[in-house]
Amino acid sequence: MDRTDFTTDDLLARYGRREFLRNSVLLGGAALAGISGLAASGGARAAGSDAPEKKEVRIGFIPLTDCASVVMAAVNKFDEKYGIKIVLSKEASWASVRDKLVNGELDAAHVLYGLVYGVQLGIGGPKKDMSVLMNLNHNGQAITLSNQLKDKGVVDGASLARVVAKKEREYTFAQTFPTGTHAMWLYYWLAANGINPLKDVKTITVPPPQMVANMRVGNMDGFCVGEPWNNRAIVDKIGFTAVTTQEIWTDHPEKVLGTTAEFAEKNPNTARAMIAAILEAGRWIDASLANKQKTAETIAQKSYVNTEAEVIVARMLGRYENGLTGSQMRSWDDKNHMKFYNDGAVNFPYLSDGMWFLSQHKRWGLLKEDPDYLAVARKVNRIDLYKQGAAAAGVGLPKSEIRTSKLIDGIVWDGKDPKKYAAGFKIKA
Repeated sequence: MDRTDFTTDDLLARYGRREFLRNSVLLGGAALAGISGLAASGGARAAGSDAPEKKEVRIGFIPLTDCASVVMAAVNKFDEKYGIKIVLSKEASWASVRDKLVNGELDAAHVLYGLVYGVQLGIGGPKKDMSVLMNLNHNGQAITLSNQLKDKGVVDGASLARVVAKKEREYTFAQTFPTGTHAMWLYYWLAANGINPLKDVKTITVPPPQMVANMRVGNMDGFCVGEPWNNRAIVDKIGFTAVTTQEIWTDHPEKVLGTTAEFAEKNPNTARAMIAAILEAGRWIDASLANKQKTAETIAQKSYVNTEAEVIVARMLGRYENGLTGSQMRSWDDKNHMKFYNDGAVNFPYLSDGMWFLSQHKRWGLLKEDPDYLAVARKVNRIDLYKQGAAAAGVGLPKSEIRTSKLIDGIVWDGKDPKKYAAGFKIKA
């Protein structure tokens, strides 16, 4: 039976009545309409035009734990289930991912949310219309500070602010891409602690796999990056976790499946197939501890992240150590660890998430004028394609395209007035 041509009875058989009814409520009927629509919205579709336009898709990724759902979609052959073959392409830097997406060497990529929006608006690289197909994960990044700062009494943001204020020297902090998520988490956290990231410290760009080596030789005092490189710094005894990004914004958006608008327009069936396959992979990863362990062992291999599975799996499970000693040492089970599915809550491309990155780009002077926040988000975030891919994978949808969150400084982001929000911060460009 074709995956895009199944009935209500098929859904009941596969997921059980309770799961089917839960999804039906979440979807408000939209997903079921989408499922049947994939196969019955006209003679051409019924005749087989729902087949992926491109059977083999090249998807880029950076060696980070949050590439896992893309990798496992290929390794576990969820891609084949939807008529495509994912060819994985390990990339050295986010700049490389950007360039290869723009010039068509990559069909899609595991990519920074803010990078996609930066390319859309022509900041941080060439200008090209882009598409976000889905979120890949929530949470699971961190800010690591050096042991040299620890020796000065730094254990958190407040103590870092006191050291920086002494102006004994210039302190350097690294992020992974100027418009990307890690830059925005780093800037937000520094500013929440009274440190202007554009004036009080120096910030540099370093590719994720090179963070630990650069800290080891003293090129920076701190960095924001995805796992496993924060835990790697602790294991190597060169740094400690000052804050996790889920402490900055619980269940924050992180990496996305990004592509060019041109690819999405020319290959909508392929885009839907990628979404469905990766949703299946994320659901599989989050389903059990055993699956998370297997995922860690897989992505630890040289062809993917290239580090020990033990370094990866601890924070995948939410088992954190901060790398400090004595009374400052902290070990905890974090319920807000990196999630790839979380009953479908992770993957929906909320318009408010996209607008938040635009607000921070404006806050820090990357955008000189306020864009039409909602119009840009509606253009970039392909909710239409996501809904169809989610329907094919039997994944529910939220009630709204906007969500509300409170960040570490107590400021609420609800997407209602992004211009006012961007201008309202005390510390900004």
